[in-house]
Amino acid sequence: MNDIAGHGVRFGRIAATLPVRDMGKSHDFYTKVLGFQKIFENGNPVGFMILKRDEGELHLTLQPSHKAADFNIAHLMVDDVDALHAICKLHGARIIKSLQDKDYGLRAFVFEDPDGNRIDVGQVI
Repeated sequence: MNDIAGHGVRFGRIAATLPVRDMGKSHDFYTKVLGFQKIFENGNPVGFMILKRDEGELHLTLQPSHKAADFNIAHLMVDDVDALHAICKLHGARIIKSLQDKDYGLRAFVFEDPDGNRIDVGQVI
């Protein structure tokens, strides 16, 4: 087995890819509600999209028969978790785990996007 640990390999950007059933609905949620900007799309109809906000990046991939997992598929760190929690609630996002201070040093909550993808949101306390 070839072990690359400690051999000068530097990792760059890594982004979560979220499966979505309706690209337009997902685009609207992430751009209009969460403030991301579309920086790339591919296909006709669009089957892949890249969204970016600050240092956060999401890739959306069209999967018409997508069935959401019952676990968190992405973790998002923010600098105002209370504000994002309020925005999610205001726009009807389903809150899976309520906003609370965790014993591991984060204030966090979990919400579902329009396709049921669970996003764990945290802020360092």
